[in-house]
Amino acid sequence: MSMPVVSEQSVRIRWHRHITARCAVGAAHLLAKVPPRRLRRVLRAVSRGSRPATAAQTLDARSSVVSVSAWCAGQGCLERSIATVLLCRLHGAWPDWCTGVRTQPFRAHAWVEAEGGPVGEPDDTGLFHAMMSVRHAAVEKAR
Repeated sequence: MSMPVVSEQSVRIRWHRHITARCAVGAAHLLAKVPPRRLRRVLRAVSRGSRPATAAQTLDARSSVVSVSAWCAGQGCLERSIATVLLCRLHGAWPDWCTGVRTQPFRAHAWVEAEGGPVGEPDDTGLFHAMMSVRHAAVEKAR
């Protein structure tokens, strides 16, 4: 995606969380290469049977992903968002995964949402129009 992001500070995490975060980042790196339609299908399948993620769970997963991957801490918003939802899913939860664009100036971005708002994202993320998302089933029914 093309949204400029300043590299984030990494946090120290436990060794087992480090390993699971690395696995999620590796899987995200592979999934980011598949066509969008297939990516959405895979993420929908992975999200089945989960509970909605809280903002705190999502932020914790995002922080773990950023701490193990310099790419995810910087310009890799697609990989960061995929790795975040995968790490949350490893713990039984699913935040909403979104990709979208804005037109003035044109930018594309991928992010995660929980409890109705973007998690760990700049304030201008609300200016993006979601083009593709995988939302938790309970959130989809409420809309």
